Amino acid sequence: MQAIEDLPTPSVLVDLDVLEKNVRAMQDRARSAGVKLRPHAKTHKSPEVARLQLSAGASGLTLAKTSEAEVFAALGFDDVFLGYPVFGADKARRLLVLADKVRLAVGVDNLEGARSLGGVFHAAGRRLPVRLKIDCGYHRVGVPPEMAVETARRIADVPGLEFAGVFTHGGQGYAGRTPEEVAEAGHHEGRVVAETADAIRAAGLPVDEVSLGSTPTVRSAISESGITECRPGTYVYNDFSQVQLGSAKLEDCAMTVVATIVSAPAADRAVCDAGSKTLSSDPLRPAGAGHGRILGRDSRIARLSEEHGVIGVEPGESFRVGERVRILPNHACIVSNLHDRLVGVRGGRVEGQITVAARGCVQ
Repeated sequence: MQAIEDLPTPSVLVDLDVLEKNVRAMQDRARSAGVKLRPHAKTHKSPEVARLQLSAGASGLTLAKTSEAEVFAALGFDDVFLGYPVFGADKARRLLVLADKVRLAVGVDNLEGARSLGGVFHAAGRRLPVRLKIDCGYHRVGVPPEMAVETARRIADVPGLEFAGVFTHGGQGYAGRTPEEVAEAGHHEGRVVAETADAIRAAGLPVDEVSLGSTPTVRSAISESGITECRPGTYVYNDFSQVQLGSAKLEDCAMTVVATIVSAPAADRAVCDAGSKTLSSDPLRPAGAGHGRILGRDSRIARLSEEHGVIGVEPGESFRVGERVRILPNHACIVSNLHDRLVGVRGGRVEGQITVAARGCVQ
């Protein structure tokens, strides 16, 4: 087997032992809480990782875009929730084809989008299960809890749709400055979606699934009563942001980038061959400078251009041209989507490749 030291750089590595440990740990956490785990596969977009999750006990996959679902359906995956407000008859026609291949549910948060899907399914004599997105405080998409009952009623009346539950995403947990703040965001996430589900049931509508998700908030969110499903994604790899948030330790991070120092032009600056096309320019959450941590050093990637990662060299440290470094990226999900394949490693040796089959699927 090839040694890591012999790989060309930059290369994205996934420690398979850590990946497998992370998959087992989240599955055990969900099982102990009595909820189903439907991981968000946008993190890895990989059939190999998805099969690992399903074999550990995951109930199905969460995806964002119709094109992602088409890729996974073609690879034999048969239970998908699109946790995204899909809109338009063009996508509805694609969903209709998918519904012949997979058990499918789709997110909605407005009547216009719901009607654009329902019209196509109704014309075909079919019904599409939909879940209503609830805004639990992230203020991205989703209806405010006080509007949920009325919106649910209207969506349930759309021909061609079947009202199947509610879901939310506690993305505000990524702003938590302490583990306690992150945990409280999770408790709030769980309470809001469970209470909203109860209100919709009291209005006479069935709510089969009460779903939430976010790697930082999932531990506390699933402890709230009434939750049936969770949808974390980043936990499979983890990243520097998860470490900063307290959601993971360094030893829980499966993904790193191996890069080579190609220039050391000043005492306070070195440059590696991993730029924004490798690492992405996502900021560190919840706050902080840089675009990745150099493992074993205090220095970080201070700035990026397309092919250059400029390291701000901390006092007392130095880098030499030709030296290899391992970088812990800020955001694993984006790194996955920048590469066709990742390198699976175990014990310092290359064991195989992880295919990013749904890379670039944004439609």
